[in-house]
Amino acid sequence: MRAVTIEEFGGPDVLTVQDVARPEPLPTEVLVRVHAAGVNPVDWKTRVGHGMAGLQTFPLILGWDVSGVVEEVGFGVTTLAPGDEVYSMPWFPRAAGAYAEYVTAPARQWARKPATLDHVHAAAVPLAALTAWQALVDTARVQAGQRVLITAAAGGVGHFAVQFARHLGAHVIATAGAARHPWLKELGAEEVIDYTATPFEQAVEDVDVVIDLVGDGQDRTGTRSLQTLRAGGLLVAVPGGISSELAQAAGTADVRVTPFLVEPDGPALATIAGLIDEGQVAVEVEETFPLDQAGAAHTRGEAGRTRGKLVLTVAG
Repeated sequence: MRAVTIEEFGGPDVLTVQDVARPEPLPTEVLVRVHAAGVNPVDWKTRVGHGMAGLQTFPLILGWDVSGVVEEVGFGVTTLAPGDEVYSMPWFPRAAGAYAEYVTAPARQWARKPATLDHVHAAAVPLAALTAWQALVDTARVQAGQRVLITAAAGGVGHFAVQFARHLGAHVIATAGAARHPWLKELGAEEVIDYTATPFEQAVEDVDVVIDLVGDGQDRTGTRSLQTLRAGGLLVAVPGGISSELAQAAGTADVRVTPFLVEPDGPALATIAGLIDEGQVAVEVEETFPLDQAGAAHTRGEAGRTRGKLVLTVAG
């Protein structure tokens, strides 16, 4: 099969298409023919030696988002059958090998893809949507009427987080550039702050939950987010975890902070598929690239400011 592999960490040029052996499903696994693969920040972070790089071995096939069709099932699989259209974020944070024509993974890490989506849009869902869902539902346990602030709300995870928070009945506050404001309000944000014009921590207060999708890098978004929380409020630090500075600042401010890492979750993907098919959640794909242009997709993603997701097309 054809796959995009890397032999060493580096720039987009280390991504090359190679012919590699097609995997075989073990008992309880399924072999899926990949129709489309989502591209996520963790992909290019891992490619350069960060992200999940410490858990990988060479040669490495990147990618965790998959939408495709079951080709074969291993012994013991009773929940799926050849011909089923499925989607998943298998194996994360171990390598899933999504930038390829076939992948294998445990059957129960998959769900039937949303019937109303094509494979390209379905491939844009798993990692980003599971991150948003698990952060809001399982970690923060957001309740109706709570005030939820979502940073980088126009991105892949952010645009799902806005919609899920709205679905949960929260008052949704989002940060994004001005051009994204009308779209985010359509998705359910009741307040949108242009972070390029106004420090968001000066415009928001009494927040119950912050879903920080930027991290505590140069702009110190995580630490600044603490200023928006009410006493006892919760910051879910999605990228980068919790620095000693962030933990100390949270203690001083009498708020809580927790790290977060998404996990494979077939049942949650089934729930998300239902929301999509009911028309409650929309999926935004900004641009697609053929498999052999994975490097170009990474270059586009690393430039930032994407609206929704980037996706690789693999099979027709």
